[in-house]
Amino acid sequence: MNKLICPKCMAVHFVEEEASGSCPTCHLDEHHVYNFRNSDEFLEKEVPRVQEERRDLGLGGLVGGLSFVIINTEPERQREAVKEFLRYTGFVYSDGFEDDRFRTCVLKAAGSPSILIRSRKTGTNPFSSFNAAPKAAHLPNTHLETFVFTTPDLGRYTSIQSSRGVYFQEDSILDTDSMLYTQSIPSQFHGSSIGFVQWKGKSMDFRTRGSVSLDWEFVKPQSAHLSRIFELDHTATRIHAQHRDEAVIEFMELTNYNFSMAIYVKGFNSITSVARLSENDFAMVFTSGILPDNGQEDVGPTEQFIRNYGTRVHHLAFRTGKIDSTYKALVDDGMGFLLELVGSPEEGLQQTFSLGSPNTLLVNEYIQRYGGFDGFFTTGNVTLLTESTGKQ
Repeated sequence: MNKLICPKCMAVHFVEEEASGSCPTCHLDEHHVYNFRNSDEFLEKEVPRVQEERRDLGLGGLVGGLSFVIINTEPERQREAVKEFLRYTGFVYSDGFEDDRFRTCVLKAAGSPSILIRSRKTGTNPFSSFNAAPKAAHLPNTHLETFVFTTPDLGRYTSIQSSRGVYFQEDSILDTDSMLYTQSIPSQFHGSSIGFVQWKGKSMDFRTRGSVSLDWEFVKPQSAHLSRIFELDHTATRIHAQHRDEAVIEFMELTNYNFSMAIYVKGFNSITSVARLSENDFAMVFTSGILPDNGQEDVGPTEQFIRNYGTRVHHLAFRTGKIDSTYKALVDDGMGFLLELVGSPEEGLQQTFSLGSPNTLLVNEYIQRYGGFDGFFTTGNVTLLTESTGKQ
């Protein structure tokens, strides 16, 4: 059986024999379906095109590194979500406030993008369509919704991107005492929004005008191993095979990131694709199938995860020191894991995945790279980590 995909609507079709012609979904004769299997050839050709387009449009240098991420939770689970981060990462509670639309808790760690744990008070949820999968439907508002990157000139950036047809969630830029802010509509390819912030000064104050302080109090556990869990290293989003190219290209077009590398795990029908701004910045990772979901049971753990949980961020990875003892301390503190530590100092890399959080659905990854390690991941580690997600 051949797997065919339309390059316009990205619909996948399964036929007994080789076929071409009009797409049976969008019915446009000029869009011919073709045999589909992901490879890096197309992306490697697209990187210089996107880079040239960014230069020609004046987008070069207009987007910097990741400033913060926004995780939305169910209102009744927001406190517990904050407690989890305090208990299992090096992040500390920095501020809590609410306005007419959101209740927000701010978590910070030295040298790291901040994490905002938020619950929506009013209005429709633009991410709801990504939260309806069988194992996520009981938490209809829970999603890592937005990645927010810095810009020195938000007005210029939004003007350029709007001229390209990019849509933002609000008609106007949010203007507070400390920042200018906007975010795109959710991506149909990876299920998150890309936000942009222009800070007015050195102080990163997330409060909106008219917001009031929460009376919540949190106690950070005084555990030695938490001081060895550092900044947010990367996140990984699970996306459908047929959306892999579009997701990476769209992300490059909205930021100054570039496709860097991919690791194929053919035995599990999975690709891990990495986009980097620089070797020292947060990395954006997309994990997809090599072949699309064909409706059978052997689609592999990546496409199976999407069946169960929908297109969403799977894990947040935290750079970790003395990972052997840190892992043991987390286990002793009651944290469950999908697998034990994989890799070794000799291989240059060690990693592990926690169980998914009942409050955010997110997995924590703890990762240590050793001096002289040349690369971002290793094939052996990625294979074992990919396999472990089948337990979810």
